[in-house]
Amino acid sequence: MMRQAIAGMLWSKQFFFFDGDNWLDEHNSNPLHTGYRNARNSEWFHMLNEDVISMPDKWEYPWYAAWDLAFHTLPLSIVDPDFAKEQMKLMLKGVYLHPSGQVPAYEWNFSDVNPPVHAFAKLFLHRTEQALHGGQTDVDFLKSAFNKLLLNFTWWMKRKDRFGKNVFEGGFLGLDNIGIFDRSAPLPTGGHLEQADGTAWMALFSQNMAELAIELAAYDPAYEEMVPKFAEHFYYIGAAMNRPGQEGMWDEKDGFYYDLLRLPDGSATRLKVRSMVGLLPLCATTVVEKWQRERIPRAFASLLERFRRMPELLETIHPTGPGHFGVAERGLLALLSPERLRRILTKMLDENEFLSPYGIRSLSKFHEQHPYVFHVNGQEYRVEYLPAESNTGMFGGNSNWRGPVWMPVNVLIIRALLNFYLYTTVTTSKSNAPLALTS
Repeated sequence: MMRQAIAGMLWSKQFFFFDGDNWLDEHNSNPLHTGYRNARNSEWFHMLNEDVISMPDKWEYPWYAAWDLAFHTLPLSIVDPDFAKEQMKLMLKGVYLHPSGQVPAYEWNFSDVNPPVHAFAKLFLHRTEQALHGGQTDVDFLKSAFNKLLLNFTWWMKRKDRFGKNVFEGGFLGLDNIGIFDRSAPLPTGGHLEQADGTAWMALFSQNMAELAIELAAYDPAYEEMVPKFAEHFYYIGAAMNRPGQEGMWDEKDGFYYDLLRLPDGSATRLKVRSMVGLLPLCATTVVEKWQRERIPRAFASLLERFRRMPELLETIHPTGPGHFGVAERGLLALLSPERLRRILTKMLDENEFLSPYGIRSLSKFHEQHPYVFHVNGQEYRVEYLPAESNTGMFGGNSNWRGPVWMPVNVLIIRALLNFYLYTTVTTSKSNAPLALTS
């Protein structure tokens, strides 16, 4: 099966050409010219894509998708690590990455927002390269990727945290029809969504960037200063996401995370759809090895001082820091406290909820008999469990996140569980580098 899967990945390479400037000229939509009309991709006139790219499927989907491509690099690194690295470079090149720092999503709307998983993929490739080359790595590539990802991180902070509260939006975020509403369109209620998945993705992004900074600190001490920045972002996000009461995304009664619908009058209501959206906070889980802390003594001391001054940052996340180290003196950065982890796993590992014979469902089977229904302005919106094709036209109707098992997010769930396992159980390690998947 592995050979078949890898063969499919290699078969799906395709040359992709898109000249943004010329395409917009042809559609009279180039903002560099007078008299233009606004159209999709108008702000991407800088783009010039002319590369062989790993496609989702070169027959049905002959275009790249940013977060798909990041995940493609993981299996590709097994058989062609150089090609995997080149694919990672593409999305961060100046003829792809927007000057604002946004990563292009896909051809029909580059301005859509995909989950920020490129730092995770870069860390995976780095670990793989170390394993293949006796601990050696391409430091220049690591630095270049980190600096470009810093632009993307800043874009997220400036554009998707509407009120500077460390809770994030992002639209559909690759999960297509998973929500009760089309999350990429204006809400029928007015207001906006504070998204559990968008916020969890940013928590994971923060962890990944902190780890990359730790890696770079071994070659350039200046990068040690970046570790507290990203670690503190994680703590701020955790405090905001886990805020108690009706202002937080965690529902104490249900033991689950939900998107928060923030209405124009400032009031909020949780959209109680039990979906992958509420499982993704589990994925923001990262082990911090003792050797990693020892590499950044000043940064670690800075974080301890922050905890001393602001102990409330640690109240709702997994206990961390001195007094809370696990096996082999490992630390753990995780949004979920031990009690919340148990409650999430109770649902995730229930065959009548998320656990299927083939993986974790994108929507709980609970909604097969109990659809979630929301009424607004005389119109009914409904989410029900659909294990096969979608029954709505949302996003073309051919991408269904209301039941099927989706491999990439299952990989991240496995990674999170492995990290909890490393923290609590594994006592020895053959090298300083953790397993690539736990990166």
